[in-house]
Amino acid sequence: MFNCPIGQIELNMEAITYIVFAFALVQLAVSLINLVFRQRLPKAATEPIELVSVLIPARNEEQNIGNLLSDLKECHQNIEVLVYNDQSTDQTASIVEEISQTDPRVQLLHSDGLPENWTGKNHACYSLSQKAKGQYLLFLDADVRITSEIIPQCIAMMKSQNLALLSIFPQQVMKTRGEKLTVPVMNYVLLTLLPLILVKKLAFPSLSAANGQFMLFNAETYKKWQPHRYIRNKRVEDIAIARFFKHNKAKIACLTGTDHIRCRMYTGYSDAMNGLSRSVLMFFGNSAPVAILFWLITTLGFLMVAFTAPWQILIIYLLILGAIRVIVSMSSRQAVVTNLIWGFVQKINLGIMIGKAIRSRSLKTLEWKGRAVPSS
Repeated sequence: MFNCPIGQIELNMEAITYIVFAFALVQLAVSLINLVFRQRLPKAATEPIELVSVLIPARNEEQNIGNLLSDLKECHQNIEVLVYNDQSTDQTASIVEEISQTDPRVQLLHSDGLPENWTGKNHACYSLSQKAKGQYLLFLDADVRITSEIIPQCIAMMKSQNLALLSIFPQQVMKTRGEKLTVPVMNYVLLTLLPLILVKKLAFPSLSAANGQFMLFNAETYKKWQPHRYIRNKRVEDIAIARFFKHNKAKIACLTGTDHIRCRMYTGYSDAMNGLSRSVLMFFGNSAPVAILFWLITTLGFLMVAFTAPWQILIIYLLILGAIRVIVSMSSRQAVVTNLIWGFVQKINLGIMIGKAIRSRSLKTLEWKGRAVPSS
């Protein structure tokens, strides 16, 4: 018969409470580092003399592609814009063709089909890179919006810091309640676990971050290593490429919180849950146990503090959680009050995402835009 002294149980619960409290302090420290040492693009930058290839993979993006191409029309002239129509079944191709009639910098490429052992986006990006002529390659998702300043500013930063890769997490546009209850968890996890300044400062591949919505490469380095071909069957290509570059001693940087790029990734709750569950485990090194442990500590940890610690400690703990939410929201340019009000619900949804990701991995049922995608 199982026999465990009451005192031992209380001691174990107290130890767990210390762990929960300490982890909250670590999250607070990391989020503060990301706010205080947030890297910024140069405020003023001259237009680069080098040709910049803007490369856009597009699959059923009729709602977005016109807006992005309109933004690019306002950018400096020394760019080429290549759009890869990845077997779209909507009006994506015709929209691009119409715009190309008035903007000769825009070219439309068509997919010949997806080869075996490739994901759709990786093959699209690789195909675009083979046609690109620029000294810099800027991969953009079709649903981002940019200002005319961002390309010169990013090129200036690439040059001044000798970067091989610069990636930016866009400011997220969230219009529905469903988006507000889900999308912020991405930056919450990132900005409380990883000091982004270390992505550039330290060479360890484990300290890597990138966002495939905006990835700017030095073309010479890119074409030497062909990263999209190297990680051709990886579902989450951005982090894999960042780690690959750092493994090869290339210098990279990752930024958040700029006003010059924004994105509405999803249109509602179900869309966001399905999309974020595809990549959520990658924030935890693709480890389901680590993701579950993070969720338990950050979501249910307050119960341990409430039941085992004096009420004063509980108040301090809750204030720490609130401070983390405020700081992450400021770093991400998100609504502070909204994230404070819905913070706990967002954490519950994070748990649901993790559960969906684990289930999809075990059943090998991951799908995106009508295509099966790898489980890793």
